[in-house]
Amino acid sequence: MIHILHFIANNSSVPYFKWFAELSATDKNVKLSFAMLLNQRPTLIDEMKKLGIEVHWIYFDRTKRSVSMLRAIPKLYALMQRLNPDVVHTHLFDDSLPALFAGRLARVPVRVITKQDTAFHWYYAPKAVKYDRLNNKNATHIVAVSEECKEFILEKEKADPAKVHLIHHGIPIGLLTHQTEETRTLLRSKYNPNSKMIIGTVARIIEWKGYRYIIEAAAKLVKKHPGLHFLFAGEGAQKGELELLIKEKGLGDSISFTGLIDRQDIPSFYGIMDIYLHAAFMEPFGFVIAEAMANGVPVVSTPTGAARDSIRDGENGMLVRYKDPDSIVAGIERLLTLSHDERKRMGEKARQTVFELFRVEKTWENYLRLYRDAANKK
Repeated sequence: MIHILHFIANNSSVPYFKWFAELSATDKNVKLSFAMLLNQRPTLIDEMKKLGIEVHWIYFDRTKRSVSMLRAIPKLYALMQRLNPDVVHTHLFDDSLPALFAGRLARVPVRVITKQDTAFHWYYAPKAVKYDRLNNKNATHIVAVSEECKEFILEKEKADPAKVHLIHHGIPIGLLTHQTEETRTLLRSKYNPNSKMIIGTVARIIEWKGYRYIIEAAAKLVKKHPGLHFLFAGEGAQKGELELLIKEKGLGDSISFTGLIDRQDIPSFYGIMDIYLHAAFMEPFGFVIAEAMANGVPVVSTPTGAARDSIRDGENGMLVRYKDPDSIVAGIERLLTLSHDERKRMGEKARQTVFELFRVEKTWENYLRLYRDAANKK
């Protein structure tokens, strides 16, 4: 029996925690537990009851991060002493810093960090890079979720190469491709009443997701192709700024913000898209890239995260340069030159690629192999 304790901060419920829990339920040699660092009772506690999996809540106020991290360390240490896990596994910076430190103090033999926020501090908060390196030091194993992520960890964070492992994130393909004609019809009526060609993006509306470059590209594309319409699904601090940019460029009739789409409706939302466009910079993985591909949508993306590892340019999608509206225009126009059937075949190739690379079952199997190999060497 191997006991694995996963940590995450600032999230009340995490989809892939639930996926892991369901997969672990079939293995009698695995005990899985979760610890959530949050300022309110996590909903995951109730979600895990039916599976008989413990969820531990550590109070954490992200508005007072430094103080909350310091206060969390003795609580996390006490939790680990009580549970005596074989593996602790962290995922984001706010949980990794205190949990890996506490895990080292508690002498947990296997301490894994999945680098889901790789490069954020490097580009947007450089004073915190030293803490990323501290996390790498306190971890016994570092998981990169893409080749780009792995290269960054080695080259910029100077991590020990012997610690670094590439394990792609995965998705439950059946669940995240479950579309209904009824939902697609409702979404078309709401977001595409004029039956235009839809180019969609699903991402937080923040700078490093690259929306401003999409808007610059859209200004050029709609002049030549007035039948295009761009849908931006998400929320974020940059929305007001982007709305002004859209107004300035006279794109109010060509770009719409949808807000957040209900999780259960996301597959059908992909189903109303003709093209999925992702312009992020240094996305560690990018679940939405895999989701769009799994739903058979031709993807145009910067070479980031899952896109670089899965898209064969011109075959199952299109790759474009970072922060380059002209490259985005060229990528979209390459798809527009294809017939509907050719784009559909490209989408089918993308779907097959996701099945080969990004199934959640494969992710879980790779994690279990890492845990067991590491535990056996201790």
